[in-house]
Amino acid sequence: MYTFNSRIRYSEVDKDATLTIESLIDYFQDCSTFQTEDGIASMEYLREKGMAWVLNSWQIEIHRLPRLCEHVTIGTVPYMLRGPLGFRNFFMDTDEGERLAVANSIWTLVDFNRGVPCKVTPEIIEAYPIEDKLPMEYLDRKIAIPETGERTVAKEIVVREHHLDTNNHVNNGQYIRMAIGKIPEKDTKVCGLRAEYKKQAFLSDVLHPIVIMNNMGDNKIYTVSLYDDNGAAVCVVELKCK
Repeated sequence: MYTFNSRIRYSEVDKDATLTIESLIDYFQDCSTFQTEDGIASMEYLREKGMAWVLNSWQIEIHRLPRLCEHVTIGTVPYMLRGPLGFRNFFMDTDEGERLAVANSIWTLVDFNRGVPCKVTPEIIEAYPIEDKLPMEYLDRKIAIPETGERTVAKEIVVREHHLDTNNHVNNGQYIRMAIGKIPEKDTKVCGLRAEYKKQAFLSDVLHPIVIMNNMGDNKIYTVSLYDDNGAAVCVVELKCK
């Protein structure tokens, strides 16, 4: 397990002084990056080998989002390495041990020179000690597009430089920001989400969002599909809203 401590900053909260979903995901991404950089299989090591970790899917359960100035612990638990795949949990806790959020993620190690997945190296195995996975409801990483529901074609999104990460494609957290931005503001109290990443988007690409809303008990489920100009899905995000 790898952890770091933080305090919720003003730049990370919404108008109600509560941590945003986007900032929660940033914390999780930072945690895995810190673990990578603190080990022998750093980003520089991966670059020299022509490799990079690419995210396949997120699943995040949100019990409560912390408020401005709360002290939190963010952690990650790699629980399986299989072929080119890496499986890891994330969590955010309070100092008192309250579990605020827990997540599951699946990653693929990619050889960028050949454009294909590659097996993990001994250095990577050493860098990510395997532990037991965290308790949560593990759902399918693939998101089915609902055949029924209230369907909306939302305004297109042009990929800008601020959407990109160090791999020069859209950062996985940015897709979720885009999806949340396409649902009604009154329904943005998200208590759970899944994201399935299908292909990469690059600078100046145009994404075409389609939103489908379905009621499920006391919750609304929004499925936001981001398509490219050819109609191929780039990313699908499912948001469970209270």
